[in-house]
Amino acid sequence: MSSFRPRANLASHDVSNQPEALGDVSLYTDPAMRDAVDNAFARLSHVDENFTLAARTNQSDHIADFGRRAGSEAARELGRLADENPPGLRAFNARGQRIDEIEFHPAYHDLMALGLERGLASRAWTHVDGGHITHGALMSMMAWTDGGVCCPQSMTYAVASVLKGHDWTRGEWLPRVTIAGYDPRVIPASQKTATTMGMAMTEKQGGSDLRANTTKAHALNDDEVELTGHKWFCSAPMCDAFLTLAYEGSGAYEDAGLSCFLVPRWRPDGTRNQMEIQRLKDKLGDRSNASSEIEYRGAWARRVGAPGRGIPTIITMAHHTRYDCTTGSAGAMRKAVVMAANHVRQRTAFQKKLIDQPLMRNVLADLALETEAALALAMRVGVSFDASVKNAHEAALSRVLTPIAKYWVCKRQPSVINEALECFGGIGFVEEIGMARLYRAAPLNAIWEGSGNVIALDIVRALGDETIASAFNEEIDRIGSDVPALKGLTDWVVQTRDADPRLFAERAALVFSADALPEGPVRDAYITLRLMAPSHLWGANAAQVDGDTLIDRLTSWVEC
Repeated sequence: MSSFRPRANLASHDVSNQPEALGDVSLYTDPAMRDAVDNAFARLSHVDENFTLAARTNQSDHIADFGRRAGSEAARELGRLADENPPGLRAFNARGQRIDEIEFHPAYHDLMALGLERGLASRAWTHVDGGHITHGALMSMMAWTDGGVCCPQSMTYAVASVLKGHDWTRGEWLPRVTIAGYDPRVIPASQKTATTMGMAMTEKQGGSDLRANTTKAHALNDDEVELTGHKWFCSAPMCDAFLTLAYEGSGAYEDAGLSCFLVPRWRPDGTRNQMEIQRLKDKLGDRSNASSEIEYRGAWARRVGAPGRGIPTIITMAHHTRYDCTTGSAGAMRKAVVMAANHVRQRTAFQKKLIDQPLMRNVLADLALETEAALALAMRVGVSFDASVKNAHEAALSRVLTPIAKYWVCKRQPSVINEALECFGGIGFVEEIGMARLYRAAPLNAIWEGSGNVIALDIVRALGDETIASAFNEEIDRIGSDVPALKGLTDWVVQTRDADPRLFAERAALVFSADALPEGPVRDAYITLRLMAPSHLWGANAAQVDGDTLIDRLTSWVEC
């Protein structure tokens, strides 16, 4: 946070050549964000004739308002405070009674309110025309404040995709998670003004292999059960309810297989449910989020979806959180590079501003280019979400485009933030600057909702569906026709489906990223530096492209 009139004339020296911290920024004035969203809205209008100018204007105005709030210095300060004061577990009260509650710093609650009260989790479902694109933009902007609070907000958004598909959850729980509000009280959901939801799938022995789960569901009646088992990762255990996976262990569906259940924090009779938080994880980053280990000890739950169809049911939710992994990573990358640019354009080295040194300009231009492409690709995924309801091609494409984007953007994030940190020099390695927090959190989204190999194999699995493969090939062929410079790569992508899955995912991502960028100098630079003259390290070969345009788009909207 900026200090009021700090002393610069000290007894031993004068403080000079120290850049001012980034102040308030209005995130929707960033040309990269605005172009990514505008291009996505334009693409949506081509595939959905009912997406009106009025709806587009309404969504844009909402994004702009949120961008002013999330881009404020005060919001970033809340993120620092939430991260430096991590949550604590209160398993018992002072009288030894079990309560399983989490205590958060007030800054955490302020950030949750910032996002949820302005529709980060709900707007895609309450303002459906362009709602998922808008949600993606809001999530990218929320990443400027703190990544930890993005997790429960993302899950609350994503769970609606499951709840709306089933009668009892559509009537009872969907209205609770699609309210633009935040209510942190630990009371039954029926008594709250708004609720949050999470999921708990991973177990110690299985990890991504969900069929290795051992949690058992013991039938109470046709769809109500009591769960016994553990979950090794349950993010945001303070949520009001969770989707979870368990094997039906008794009753009529004993042999059905792995089913999906909704586990509320409170039982129907108003007593606390037997979902016990064993401990909070001590994590590399995103420390403001209370990732936990939990045990079900006869926890009441009710089935969601058909018996034995647990994985397909909950994967619908995971599909949406993968979108958020992409948008959140794109936002965090852009923040890191903007902060680096703000520093080097005020810092002098060797008689020049750092930003005017040729090699620094090459590095900044290359990093800026990557963040432009990441935002554009993320918003392109949003188009496929919004169009899926009415457009079969986009619905099929979304199934494979989402993991492609998640794979690529999330893997680029650590490297981008590492190089942006280096632009600061030694001060970038110091906690006070804020880059260290971004750096520690950078690997998370590449792991969450499927690490690299899992996502690469999921892309292969998706393309095993003829409908999805047909939509994918059609889109790739269209891109090769529209952007002749990509024709060689698009031909390879179509013809080499049996290539190494990671190589295939990378090259498909390059194609879709280039296509997502608006025609012009940014797309031209991307094709040059990622396809024609690629380098293993940032900044090499960047003198070949229009770096001035990229740097101007990075800095012109930020005052210093």
